[in-house]
This record gives sequence, structure tokens and C-alpha cells, in this order.
Amino acid sequence: LHPDRARLDYDAINDFNLLPAHLERDAFRDPAQYRKRTPFDTDTTNPGLNYGPYRIIEVVPGSHVVLERNPTWGGKTPAFRRIVVRVVENTAALEANLLSGAIDYVAGELGLSLDQALQFEKRYGDRFRVIYKPGLVYEHLDPNFDNPILADVRVRRALLLAVDRKGISEQLFAGRQPVADTFVSPLDWVHTDDVATYPYDPAAAAKLLEEAGWRMGKDGIRHDAAGKPLSIMLQTTAGSRSREMVEQVLASQWRKVGIDVRIRNEPARVFFGQTVSRRRFPGLAMFAWLSSPENVPRSTLYSDQIPSPSNAWSGQNYAGYRNPEVDELIDRIEVELDRKKRGRLWHRLQRIYAEDLPALPLYFRADAFILPKWLEGVEPTGHQYPSTLWVENWRDAR
Repeated sequence: LHPDRARLDYDAINDFNLLPAHLERDAFRDPAQYRKRTPFDTDTTNPGLNYGPYRIIEVVPGSHVVLERNPTWGGKTPAFRRIVVRVVENTAALEANLLSGAIDYVAGELGLSLDQALQFEKRYGDRFRVIYKPGLVYEHLDPNFDNPILADVRVRRALLLAVDRKGISEQLFAGRQPVADTFVSPLDWVHTDDVATYPYDPAAAAKLLEEAGWRMGKDGIRHDAAGKPLSIMLQTTAGSRSREMVEQVLASQWRKVGIDVRIRNEPARVFFGQTVSRRRFPGLAMFAWLSSPENVPRSTLYSDQIPSPSNAWSGQNYAGYRNPEVDELIDRIEVELDRKKRGRLWHRLQRIYAEDLPALPLYFRADAFILPKWLEGVEPTGHQYPSTLWVENWRDAR
């Protein structure tokens, strides 16, 4: 591999996966047909495709995958001879299977939602252990900067001040999801607390809205000098119970300071496939970013990453945020190999983020891992790699 410059992540392969040539070369002779011919799909149990404490010995699509100890693994010998990973398509069936003993462990990466896990723990906490792991999943609101209301930073700051994010976490998520100040999680070494924060302060929010020219009307909604109401559309993924609960709280608290909120949710395939990716949301879009530690936000904050017809809707700067200093910091961070210097650049980037609010931070999501009392050694990572990363440490404590 020959990178075009020395980057901070020069030693990371990330999603660029090296393939075993002796197995994949023939399948790749015609790249257009590769996805139909790759042994990863046509010969899934071939031991040459993967290497770890376990190897895949059986795959039944839509049902299960069977993993067995890998006899050629050179690391710590796993405690369990075999692990079966089952596909359960809805959370009600997932809970029923767990209670009946058909499955032993529900991984938090794709298991019960946090609110469901909290209720499960209340009912069955004597039989199971629940691990709540805050991670790098950043739940936030993207404002569309093409909307003149949201282009005003005073309005964006007022929106945050008018919301009791700590209360939302405590009331809806038992305080398990920490409030976010920027896009960088406290779990990340580049995180800094030296940023502007927005504690719940409706009076301060009202003052900012007054300064921005929004006066309270007799109808309880603010209007500008021309009589235009302060009305914002809020959108997220339809069917997400926890997000829809958060939406209701946001709308209620914003209404108290004179902001009219209209909610219009869409199926995830429409919301992400068209509305967000093509910047068709006129107000606020609520969703999450899943990132790795020290993930440089080029695609989400750099000014040339704003999706448009001219760049074939590439990039993930859905808000339409532009800041030359942020562009410069991202450029410098990517090539700064001195850890201390890079840390200072990261801190400056977070301070600008907290002041400009290219997105409105909500919280860092937590996943709930539901284990039987006897299973020990499971270590949720808190980042995008699953809890099976250290599966060789799992053990039966009975």
C-alpha cells in the first residue's frame, strides 16, 4: 500500500479488507461478477476465509451460524467448544427465547433497545445480568443551514438551552445515556471538557430568541417582525420508539419557549436514503453517527462534503456547514503525527463545534447486553467493533 501522504491513521486498514488470493483470485477475475462468485458467499465455511478463536462450520440463512473452536488458533484457547449465533427478527421473540432458554445471551449491538432492556431488568434482574455500555454512537440533531431560521447560531443555541437533555436521559433512559457536549465521546482520548455547554435554561433560551428578533405572540408562538411564526419541522426514523419519545419531549419543551414544532417521520430507507442524504429535510433531522475512536470528521464537517447534484450527492455534511478554520483543522489533524500537538488541534475543533453548533448534541447512546448469571468475560467495546472481539475470554462461571 502506498498512501499519498503521511496520515495519523497510516497503520490502520479499517474497512479495506485483505483477501486470501489463493481463494479469491479466480472470483475476482471479472470484478463485475465478484459479489456473485466470492467464496465468502458461495463457500462460507471455508476455513481459509477467516481466522480467529472460532471458525464458521455451518450457516443457515435466516436462522443461525455455528462457530466451533479453531484448531489452528495460536492465541488463548476459548472455553466453549461451540457457539451458535441465532437470528431473531423482533424484540418480543428475542425476549421470549431468552426466558425459555432457547438463547443464552443477547448482544447489545443488535438486541433490545435501552428502554426495553431497562424494563426487562426490572422484571427479570434476579435471573440475568445486564451490562449498560455507553459508546461512540452520537445521537444528535442536524439543522439545515439553508433554512434562515436555523442558520442563526442564536436560534441553535436557544434550541439546546430550552431542552432538558439530562432530564431526558434520566426519565427515559435511567440516566444511562450521558449528555453530549460535542461529537467527541468522553471515552475518546481526544475529548476535552473545555467547551461551551448548554445546561437546561429556558430563560436564557428566550433571551437569545428575543435577540434574534423572535417576539412572543398571543398564540404562544414567536414571530419575526414580518409576522412569520417560529416554526421548525423535526424528522427522524419512523417506528423507533425511543426516538419518537424523545421527539415528543423536544416538541413540548420547545413549545414552552414559543417554538412551534411539526413532526414528520419517515421509514429509515426513505429518511436516510433520500431525505437526509439529499438534504431534503427543511428543519431538524434526528439520527446518530457511529464512529471509531479519534475519527476525523472530514465527511461530516468539511465544507466540500456538502451533498449536492454537482458532487453526485456524496459527502455527509448534511447540515451544509461551512467554516474555513474547521476545514484547516481537519487537514492538519489528519497529517499531524505528534500526539500532543494533535490533541491540541482536536481540542480547538471541539471548542468551535460547541460554539457554532453545526449539529445539536443530544447524548451518547448506550447499548444493553443481557447475560445469564453464569456467563463471565463478556466485554462490550464501546466502539463499532462487537462484544465478540474478545470471545476467547468468555467462560462458564458455574
